[in-house]
Amino acid sequence: MTITNGSTDNKPFRIFVGYDPREDLAYQVCRHSITKRSSIPVEITPIIQSDLRAKGLYHRERNNLESTEFSFTRFLTPHLSDYQGWAMFVDCDFLYLADIKELVDLIDDKYAIMCVQHDYTPKEATKMDGAVQTVYPRKNWSSMVLYNCGHDKNRLLTPEVVNTQSGAFLHRFQWLEDEEIGSVPFVWNFLEGHNKVVEGESSTVPKAVHYTRGGPWFEAWKDCEFADLWLSEMEEYNKEKKKKEGN
Repeated sequence: MTITNGSTDNKPFRIFVGYDPREDLAYQVCRHSITKRSSIPVEITPIIQSDLRAKGLYHRERNNLESTEFSFTRFLTPHLSDYQGWAMFVDCDFLYLADIKELVDLIDDKYAIMCVQHDYTPKEATKMDGAVQTVYPRKNWSSMVLYNCGHDKNRLLTPEVVNTQSGAFLHRFQWLEDEEIGSVPFVWNFLEGHNKVVEGESSTVPKAVHYTRGGPWFEAWKDCEFADLWLSEMEEYNKEKKKKEGN
C-alpha cells in the first residue's frame, strides 16, 4: 500500500465514520464489517458531533433538513487528519462486504477527492425514522469519500468553512473543479433500493452496501434489500462483544 502526501506505508489507513447516537448499532456493525475483512491496518474513528462541539471545532446550528448529526461534520475529515495523507469518510449506514485494501488500491494522487459519482434521485419522501428525504445535485456523493487530505484545495476545508458554508457548497464539492474529483466504481457505495445486481456480471456485485433509505436497525426498514446480510453481521458483532465482555 503506497499512500503519499504525508502518510507512509507503515501507518494504518484512516477511516472516519459518521456517528449518530440513534444509530450506534449501525456504526458498530459498519466498523466490524470493515475491520473483519481488512488485510491492511486501519484506524477507525467515529465523528461524534458532541465531541467536536466540546473541542470548539463545530458550532453550527442544526436545521430541519439534517437527517443525521454528521450531515456537515463529515467535511472536517481533512482537518481531523492534519491535512496529511489520504483518509476516508463514510456514513455509518454502510456494510462492507470486501477488503478495504481493494478500495485503497484505487487511490490516485492526482485527485483531491475520489467517490462514487451517483446519478440518484430518491423516490421516497422520508427515510430512516421519518427524516425528510432531500433531493439535490450530486446526492450521495459525499456519503463515502476518499480525501487527499494533503491536497492544497482541501486545506480550504477549515472548521470555519465547515461551520459557515452552505450545504450546497459542501455536499456538491464546490471548493473543487470537476476534474479534481476522481471516480470510484459504484459497487463501493451500492445504494440499497436503487442500484441493481445484474446476473452474471460480477462488476455489479456490491462491495459495500449503503442503506441510504434506512437500514434494518430501523423498524420501518427491517425488510429492506440486503437486510439479511446486515443482520448476520450484527449477530456476529454481538457474539464477539459478549465474548469480550465475558473475559
